[in-house]
Amino acid sequence: MVQADLGVGDAFDVDLDDETLERRRGRTRKGRPAGRYFMCVHVREDGHTHLAVLEGRSLVEHYVTTPRDDAMSIDGNIYLGRVQNVLPGMEAAFVDIGTPKNGVLYRGDVSFDPAEVEQRQPRIEQLLKNGQNILVQVTKNPIGAKGARLTQEVSLAGRFVVLVPNQPQTYGISKRMPDDERKRLRKVLDGLRPPDAGIIVRTAAEGAAPEELERDVARLRQQWEQISAYAAQSKQARLLYQEPPLVLRLLREEFTKEYRGVAIDDRALYEEVRSYVEAVAPELADRVEFYDTEAEGLPMFERFHVQEQLLKALDRKVWLPSGGSLIIERTEALTVIDVNTGKNVGRSNLEETVFRNNLEAAEEVARQLRLRDIGGIIVIDFIDMEIKANREEVMRAFRAALARDKTRTQVFEISELGLVEMTRKRVSEGLLESVSTTCETCAGRGFTIDEALLASLD
Repeated sequence: MVQADLGVGDAFDVDLDDETLERRRGRTRKGRPAGRYFMCVHVREDGHTHLAVLEGRSLVEHYVTTPRDDAMSIDGNIYLGRVQNVLPGMEAAFVDIGTPKNGVLYRGDVSFDPAEVEQRQPRIEQLLKNGQNILVQVTKNPIGAKGARLTQEVSLAGRFVVLVPNQPQTYGISKRMPDDERKRLRKVLDGLRPPDAGIIVRTAAEGAAPEELERDVARLRQQWEQISAYAAQSKQARLLYQEPPLVLRLLREEFTKEYRGVAIDDRALYEEVRSYVEAVAPELADRVEFYDTEAEGLPMFERFHVQEQLLKALDRKVWLPSGGSLIIERTEALTVIDVNTGKNVGRSNLEETVFRNNLEAAEEVARQLRLRDIGGIIVIDFIDMEIKANREEVMRAFRAALARDKTRTQVFEISELGLVEMTRKRVSEGLLESVSTTCETCAGRGFTIDEALLASLD
């Protein structure tokens, strides 16, 4: 099995000029790094690791994991799987990947060579057969009774680029970077693109030297060669490649100059993270700090007001700055968010009051979706607005707020009933499920049945 190589043991031996280093370090304020985000990592004595991401002072993301979770999490892992059952009516196949539950591979995630099939859109039973060995990657962890979601379009993530083996037509550069930087990277990558693989350039590549990009691509190609060799030697379903623990994975994918710092209150984890950052992004190493709880006098989550924001994120009611509120209700099929004016009585007229309230709600709804990690179908009931320009402005603000969410979303316009329908990719069970257990008395319904009252109806 291949472990994810984050580059800790292969530090970049690249000389960067002062201008490049300054650009990659980002802005400073009074000698301190300045950035939109801040990350807190708290390790409890029982092994639970809590990771919180703050935007300014507002909590926008929270993750919790245990050593068992890190061992059980298979998102991003690559397996040699064996097809167990092809279901033409579902356009899917169940694949044994050596885990307790078979993974699910849908027709749209099956890779095939168009030259080897007659139809332009072949059916899944023409592409897969029972007992066939295939290479697959997990795109979503098992949730509840559902098995892992699989794809044959395998990708390997590095610090600066994502390598997509056997997909040479795949090529892209993060749209979050300035146009001039995108042009520079395109020129650099034109000479590095492998003939048999695609490349996606990550946001972290902004300001990266050509030598760093070349090393990143070379490391990922070496990993893929090892994975391919293991697959060729194997006949049974098995794990071929394993992603790193959550904390290192998030740092690899998210830690850029937009982060003003990372605070960790566990010495061993701090040393591990510091070594990794020094290896792949030395200009950001001074932003990784050890938080000494005894010296500070307060637990880290209290010091940065994370704990109180977490407790509020578990409520069904969320207050808006001007006095309005959101009511968030989750069901099996979808999540419904109701926007209310509440205590917000405004100053001039009803339309202006509703418009301002909806603008606040649009920003807060986007934050709550990230914080609670709500996925699936979402319906938002904004307060009705008579003026078309106001409706368009609320949608513009909502989409701008969602643009900061790395999880894929799709939003539709306000309907005639004043509803906004959207979807957000479901990648985990959500915040509430990660810190709670289902009530044995009411089975999660939120109320108990008066059996004595029902008995009196006999």
